Amino acid sequence: MMSNDQIIIEGEGGGGEGSSSRSKTTILIAPSDDHHHHQLPPVPPQLSRYESQKRRDWNTFGQYLKNQRPPVPLSQCNYNHVLEFLRYLDQFGKTKVHLHGCPFFGQPEPPGPCTCPLRQAWGSLDALIGRLRAAYEENGGLPENNPFASGAIRVYLREVRDFQAKARGISYKKKKKKRKMQNKPTSSNAHEPTTTTFQFQSS
Repeated sequence: MMSNDQIIIEGEGGGGEGSSSRSKTTILIAPSDDHHHHQLPPVPPQLSRYESQKRRDWNTFGQYLKNQRPPVPLSQCNYNHVLEFLRYLDQFGKTKVHLHGCPFFGQPEPPGPCTCPLRQAWGSLDALIGRLRAAYEENGGLPENNPFASGAIRVYLREVRDFQAKARGISYKKKKKKRKMQNKPTSSNAHEPTTTTFQFQSS
């Protein structure tokens, strides 16, 4: 139960002329609800889906570095650690990538199952690297030292893209910048671009 605040006011007593007695008056003040409302911490703004995913990716990558033997400080992380991290993620992949020698190699819709491994899709890895590249600099990393922006990472992603395109019979085309189109009808059968959200479990 909340206690009331007290204010004590002292005054001259009412004992008559020449009296030296003093009286005390106690005033009880109930606590104000507004006073306690001001003590509540402000509610942080809700993060967007992209920002939430970026934070999870960054935390997971940091945990991956800590789990290495010996642990790798973030300040000593380089593109080799990033490449190892991308290969490590393949065990959580859900995309069937046919190997050379598989009868379904190059078929976008294979008629039956096969023993080829599951991998992370190229689009998911590409989006992941983009988020980690931004998170690295947002957490104090210098752009010139950003391991996620290394040329070796771009080469690796290109190789993954090209191999998966051949293995799955899918053509990955660069997205062209949209130009302003005037009075041009749109087809109802046009394929809308999709956004892949990368999620994985931390070790």
